[in-house]
Amino acid sequence: MQVYLVGGAVRDKLLGLLVKERDYVVVGATKEDMLAQGFKQVGRDFPVFLHPKTHEEYALARKERKVGKGYLGFVCEFGQDVTLEEDLLRRDLTINAIAEDANGNLIDPYGGIDDIKARKLRHVSPLFIEDPVRVLRLARFKAQFHHLGFRLDPKTKALVYKMVEQKELDALVRERVWREWERSFLTPNPEQFIYLLRITGALKVILPEIDALFGVPAKNTSHPEIDSGIHTMQVVERLLKQSSKALDLAHLIFAAFTHDLGKACTPKELWPSHKDHTELGEKPFNRLCQRLGVPVVYKKLAHIVLKEHINIHAAWNLTAEEILSVLIKAQVFQQKSFLEPLLEIAKADTLHYENYLELEFWQKCKNACLAINKQSWLTPSLNGHEIQVALRNARIKVINQVKRQFYEKQS
Repeated sequence: MQVYLVGGAVRDKLLGLLVKERDYVVVGATKEDMLAQGFKQVGRDFPVFLHPKTHEEYALARKERKVGKGYLGFVCEFGQDVTLEEDLLRRDLTINAIAEDANGNLIDPYGGIDDIKARKLRHVSPLFIEDPVRVLRLARFKAQFHHLGFRLDPKTKALVYKMVEQKELDALVRERVWREWERSFLTPNPEQFIYLLRITGALKVILPEIDALFGVPAKNTSHPEIDSGIHTMQVVERLLKQSSKALDLAHLIFAAFTHDLGKACTPKELWPSHKDHTELGEKPFNRLCQRLGVPVVYKKLAHIVLKEHINIHAAWNLTAEEILSVLIKAQVFQQKSFLEPLLEIAKADTLHYENYLELEFWQKCKNACLAINKQSWLTPSLNGHEIQVALRNARIKVINQVKRQFYEKQS
């Protein structure tokens, strides 16, 4: 029985990164051998075991044979005669197909070490084409390692093109698409997930609502990138640089990706104007969320951002009543407010993000409303509906005060 450290742990050690989890492959052993040593088997389909003390995963060396469409169309073959090289051959990328033995010696049959040095994302073998999930993983690794200079190997790019042409990606299930995309949100460059899918032709299959944004022009007075797809990616990039650690970054990233979906739906004769894109964005947003099974916690913020980010930009043109309406929709008077993340995305969405005065204005309006003293508007003679009206009027009054103070300050 030989035990090898494999996969991401070896890769990250070679990159000088923190190793977060360790996976092992066991060669020359049987299920009975593992159980006899106190390992606990997890699942019935694959020979994976948990170490009795460390609870790290140990898997028997295995081969995979394609028998049908999609990532479920595989038969797993394992046994004492499966070699380490055969186990590594089934892995997606060469940088993930390196093993380390108990003495620290590296086993690298497919050139992963050289590809790490060359900062190259390359498939292990032509078998890459058999599993569509590998395309999603490839995109996620691009997002994870782009900042280290990793680039896509041209031959791997050609393989993904072939998978798209053969409609192999049609077999992807929504849970896997969402899982890999969501995991990319917390990488250093989540926009690279989208860029890689786009340059390989896979984006139009996997995330057509986002793919549709590329090539749609926008006014260069507000978005100098002109292209709505590129603009969306730049919003994500700026968001990563400016966002507070107190905010849930993954939720922000998803909302940033979907905030302008309606621009792909505006009539071409109106381009580069997108006056009603917040309303037009409802259908593609709902379609994307339903198809991928996006969790409610993501949809809630993203929908508010989709509908209200334009109003955040238009603060100076809104009445106090309209400002109050935005605050209510952002739930500032409830336990969980969405105003702060909405403002973060609006700031990243604007050309003047380094001096975004609207952020201070909206915060002042919120604080003024929350600071209202009941004694200033509540009287014993008011009934239920009258209380609501009186509170609303009190909020409108303080918002108007903030507007006047802000205008005087800026003049």
